[in-house]
Amino acid sequence: MPTPMLIGIDASRALRKQRTGTENYSWQLIRHLLALGSGHRFRLYCPQPPPAGLFDLSEHSHAAAAGVSPVETRVIPWPRLWTHLRLSLELMQRRPDVLFVPSHVLPLLHPRRSVVTVHDLGYRLFPETHRPLDRAYLDLSTRFNARSAAGVLADSQATKDDLVRFTGVAAARVTVVHLGRDETLAPEQDSGRLAEVQQRMGIQQPGRPAAPYMLYVGTLQPRKNLVRLVDAFAAARQQHPELILVLAGRRGWLADPIFARVQALGLHDAVRFPGYVADADLPALLSGALCFAFPSLHEGFGFPVLEAQACGAPVLAANTSSLPEVAGDGALLVDPLDTDAIAAGLLRLASDGALRDRLRAAGFTNLHRFSWQRCARETLAVLEAVQRET
Repeated sequence: MPTPMLIGIDASRALRKQRTGTENYSWQLIRHLLALGSGHRFRLYCPQPPPAGLFDLSEHSHAAAAGVSPVETRVIPWPRLWTHLRLSLELMQRRPDVLFVPSHVLPLLHPRRSVVTVHDLGYRLFPETHRPLDRAYLDLSTRFNARSAAGVLADSQATKDDLVRFTGVAAARVTVVHLGRDETLAPEQDSGRLAEVQQRMGIQQPGRPAAPYMLYVGTLQPRKNLVRLVDAFAAARQQHPELILVLAGRRGWLADPIFARVQALGLHDAVRFPGYVADADLPALLSGALCFAFPSLHEGFGFPVLEAQACGAPVLAANTSSLPEVAGDGALLVDPLDTDAIAAGLLRLASDGALRDRLRAAGFTNLHRFSWQRCARETLAVLEAVQRET
């Protein structure tokens, strides 16, 4: 049994109300680390009080310790530069045995025993998809993380390879820990619920026959390769004019070219932008889709692929970065830089029911490789190793 220790965790990203990939990772991993019943104590650093029940342990009663609670929430408000100023000060005053930063950057002042997760280095491979200041900050913070942390976690082997290549960090200091999946997601079987969600999002019109739709879910930003997806959809629609493309997600940076391309191709009646998708609506939206299209230029992991597979949506994904590693046999892979290849993939999925069935079945099988419990166990093993070896 490892020596009990106090593990400090930067929980700031888990507090976001509308969580995307990195925020969801932070929230899920923290919840499952606390639920392991490891005998360690945890201190969660938060810039504001977390919502009630955010890190609820009621379903994991074995995580409760007799006498002293194993979990302390340390709320330390600060208006700006919370990580580097306020969290740094807190860590110097009340130092944990090990610090874990799941989704951001290490504070300037941090314990020698610190572990950080690096999610991707897409800014190095596709610099044009980031604003210049964002790109500079990402490069500086990633190098700082790699140089300063006693241990580094990478979401995928692809991200580990990029870290070693671009930052020079020793491969032995980087551990690949695959993320988990939302095990509550499943195909929505209620036709009324499917219709209600699609009508509310403007995908289908009341009283009209349902049109088949191809779906993307994620932030609308350049790295997701949505301009090429729109071009490919336009080509596929020449043979299947009944198709609709749904680009769901909140508007991100440098998104204007996506909307402009839809207008330039005269697709304003065929492309829907329903905005951010609430967790409660995601199963119905995915389950009703003809296919899920995710030809992203670069992904450190690719949560949406697993979400689509869990809801039975046949997946088209890029054949680069981490996506083949995550999708397994449950996706039709295409070159994300080749618009014709994306269009051909969409056409195959629109026309070939047997292919859709095969991908759907393979997707369900692929899901068994991923769980948050396993992610938490492997993460905790790294934290324990850092405590033991440094």
